Amino acid sequence: MARRARTRQLTGAQRLIVLLVFAYLGLILVLPLGAMVIRALEEGPGILLLTLTEPAALQGLLLTLMVAAICVTANGIFGVAGALVLTRHRFLGRRVLDALVDLPLAVSPVMTGLAFLLIFGRGGWLDGPLDLLGLKVTFAVPGLVLATLFVTFPFTLREVAYVLEELGTSEEQAAMTLGASPWQTFWLVTLPNIRFGLGYGIVLTLARALGEFGAVLVVGGAISGRTQTATTFIYNALEERQEAAAYGMALLLAVISVALLVAIEWLKRRRERGE
Repeated sequence: MARRARTRQLTGAQRLIVLLVFAYLGLILVLPLGAMVIRALEEGPGILLLTLTEPAALQGLLLTLMVAAICVTANGIFGVAGALVLTRHRFLGRRVLDALVDLPLAVSPVMTGLAFLLIFGRGGWLDGPLDLLGLKVTFAVPGLVLATLFVTFPFTLREVAYVLEELGTSEEQAAMTLGASPWQTFWLVTLPNIRFGLGYGIVLTLARALGEFGAVLVVGGAISGRTQTATTFIYNALEERQEAAAYGMALLLAVISVALLVAIEWLKRRRERGE
């Protein structure tokens, strides 16, 4: 009832602003996604399923899921560790470290891929040592993992850090006063308290990893059967005028993204209810 009352009390200017916001979101978000879904469905479910079961499509999707799983695990662990360092400790260089965390959000993914080529690529800084060890990073799976780790790094760390700052240290100090070790305090007090922030960060990391394109294209080269991910598969399919395959993979990624969005909203509601 209160929500309805607030809606009735909107002035004419406020209604205009709300209308403009909805129009903007519809033009920028809903219309393009809706057009893509409609275009994909025009191909027919049978054709879409057939194109998605082809070896190149399956390999690209599986590679994307594997890279995303590695990034979620690594950034989950280091995100929690980094958040604890930034929120629970004061040290020289902390502000610099805090600023560096957000660097992937400011740097273009294409620039990220180029930077990794300068380090690990042919003639790069580490090309000689890698050759001696028999390791290949660029145009191989390790390069895809490194590039995706870079672009997804801030999400889990920032979400966990926000929760830790909001919680403070009172419960942790109480646990240690009662004789709990730092490890016991983390597992029994800190980790349960940050579970929603951690889950939210993991979902954001997964969504970002699944949709990464620029960095993995530059570092991996989109080699079919080797470094072609789901997003670069879409790019190659459009280049080769295989529209059914491109729209089919795009629709699949869109469905996964919507599922992740639902998961984020569910986590938000549970956190608001304090469950």
